[in-house]
Amino acid sequence: MRSFRGRTFIVGVAAALALTACGGSDTSSSNTGGGLEKTTINIGAMPIADVAGLFIANERGFFKEEGLTVNAKIIKSAAEAIPQLHSGGLDVAIGNYFTIISATERTPDKFRFVADIYQSKPDVFQIVVPKDSPIQTVKDLKGKKVSVASRNSIAELAVANSLRTAGLDPKNDVEWVPIAFPLAPPALKNGDVDASWLTEPFLTGVQQEQGARKIVDTMTGAMADFPIAGWVAMDDWTKKYPKTMAALQRGLLKGQQIAAADRKAVEKVLPSYTQIKPEVASVINLGSYPTTLTPARIQRVADLMFEYGYLTKKMDVTPLLAPLPQ
Repeated sequence: MRSFRGRTFIVGVAAALALTACGGSDTSSSNTGGGLEKTTINIGAMPIADVAGLFIANERGFFKEEGLTVNAKIIKSAAEAIPQLHSGGLDVAIGNYFTIISATERTPDKFRFVADIYQSKPDVFQIVVPKDSPIQTVKDLKGKKVSVASRNSIAELAVANSLRTAGLDPKNDVEWVPIAFPLAPPALKNGDVDASWLTEPFLTGVQQEQGARKIVDTMTGAMADFPIAGWVAMDDWTKKYPKTMAALQRGLLKGQQIAAADRKAVEKVLPSYTQIKPEVASVINLGSYPTTLTPARIQRVADLMFEYGYLTKKMDVTPLLAPLPQ
């Protein structure tokens, strides 16, 4: 039986969040490093398996080869990144496709995805409940509190898809509770919520430490192999620093290619930014790491959002995708 020390895990993640919160923003724009407009980049990443490619690239010196210094700053949710992108505190950040597509319709903000990050696979994103919960199926969630990392996000879309499939109304039949991933396991344990939507490494952690039970894999049916998140920047940033963006993309893609082909490389890097133990990293379920950025794939997100009423009209995602360097 696999072992996991949940308290150490939660404390470790909290420490990582606290340390990165102290980091400042380097706004250096010196025209050095092979003609790059900017040589230091702050990237907002979450302590989840999705972003392993970034840390592989940094660890193996792929960004340094491009003349870049990349500082990975841990954030609690992708929604948290948007104001920091506006302020310049972050240059690039993880952005789940739902959140950015929604923001594009609702606000005058102009975003650009510069690289893909993660795609779902079976049992990587689940709704779980406490081991002694009376909840056995998705239908039993009616009237219950369900936590998601943030509202108006890929998490809400995934849970809503499962609720609809079970015949429930996502808008009226559950109470949505936004709780960042690191804080969701204790909220579930304390009874603050009845169920939580979790991904790795928090998913394995809460199952091993608390005995939490899976009631559904949310990435099935319409959401099988679903695009989850990409690296996003403000459109103005990509126009101001085109050479820097291309250098960053090259480094990211090298890391992504290794993550896609070598699970051991992912396992090795996970403890460096999630505080997860190596023995747990070796057994968690992982999604896939796309090495392309194509409109056809990302269009699935916008189309499902429109079908479920999260968009008021159909949207072509092509303008949101920055071209990858040749």
